[in-house]
Amino acid sequence: MLDSLIIGAGPAGLAAAVASARQGLRVRVVDEFYQPGGRLLGQLHQEPDGTWWNGLAEATRLQQEAVEAGAEIRCGVSVFHVTRQDTSWIVSTSEGVMEASMLLIATGASETPVPIPGWTLPGVMSIGAAQVMTNVQRVRVGTRGVIIGINILSVAIARELLLAEVKVDRMILPAHSVISGDASHPVAVMQSMLRIAHLAPSPLIRMGSKWMKSTWMQRLGTALYPSRGFSMWGIPIQLRTAALAIIGVNQVEGVRIAHLTPDGQPVSGTEQIIPADFVCIAGGLSPLAELAAVAGCPFAYVPSLGGHIPIHNERMQTPLDGLYVAGNITGIESAKVALAQGTAAGMSMAFSHGSLRDPHVLSDSIKQIEIVRNNATLQFHPDIRAGRMQVGLMAAERSL
Repeated sequence: MLDSLIIGAGPAGLAAAVASARQGLRVRVVDEFYQPGGRLLGQLHQEPDGTWWNGLAEATRLQQEAVEAGAEIRCGVSVFHVTRQDTSWIVSTSEGVMEASMLLIATGASETPVPIPGWTLPGVMSIGAAQVMTNVQRVRVGTRGVIIGINILSVAIARELLLAEVKVDRMILPAHSVISGDASHPVAVMQSMLRIAHLAPSPLIRMGSKWMKSTWMQRLGTALYPSRGFSMWGIPIQLRTAALAIIGVNQVEGVRIAHLTPDGQPVSGTEQIIPADFVCIAGGLSPLAELAAVAGCPFAYVPSLGGHIPIHNERMQTPLDGLYVAGNITGIESAKVALAQGTAAGMSMAFSHGSLRDPHVLSDSIKQIEIVRNNATLQFHPDIRAGRMQVGLMAAERSL
């Protein structure tokens, strides 16, 4: 029987495998993708200090360290059921049943779909799919495209497409609907984008953002926002334009757009069709937590963390004996935070196993999570700390 089974070979799962295997645990990592790394595989961006974050290289490093530490990594393995039996976890997979004393679920996040008329046409994909096709599969997604949805994730991937010499004609909002919500409201989108304005390549945008702290200035800025948008890396970001429908017969041929009022309503008479052979839809991320639910783990709904979150403490333990969580399943944050959480989870499992050689490394790894969070260049949600505190209080109520 395994000491620890880790579901998910992304940054959190691999970091946990390294940490726990180095403490002498018998560890296995499974992932349904054909190679380890998770979302790391598609990441490529420049840090504020000018250095480049190469997710593929980071994934390779983690994989090598995990294997050298004695962890076993199996890819192409799907998990469809988990259950607690006596003192172990029974995990049903596409390669048969696996048993472990402890289970870490590090399944990451999934993209939130935003349905738009025409979104089933060939050539329409999620922004994450475009990232994987470009940076992992090395497949050109098209020659001229439109990104529907303006958020931190889509802006980052838009630049990655640009680096791969894929032309992004513009970034626009989805039309208003019950599902799109604030993502279709120009003022709300401007507020979210102001959090990363300091990373903009344009001095004009960086300088202007400093004057946009108050709500009335944000509303004024939205009202005065030019219809052609502001350009970032040569890509027009149009907060006052929405996609009404994706046009095409057998594949994407264009997008029907319209200008918006500051309140997000289409302006009559402004409709036009712009040509495109691919469309990326960016609806944001939410924790991929179904397996934790199957296991019977209690949840909390915390919008600032991305949705429904398994209750857990700072050691990444859930209320269920031997069940741990780490990474974006605990809330949407950066890969670096997921790495730190994975290390803490690995140390926590080693502590529970009784094989942690130095107990101080567990407390140090927990502190490191907050250090990484405080130094994060950006956050996907503005109230991340309040959300973390809420989950922590719920964990304390359960004496975790």
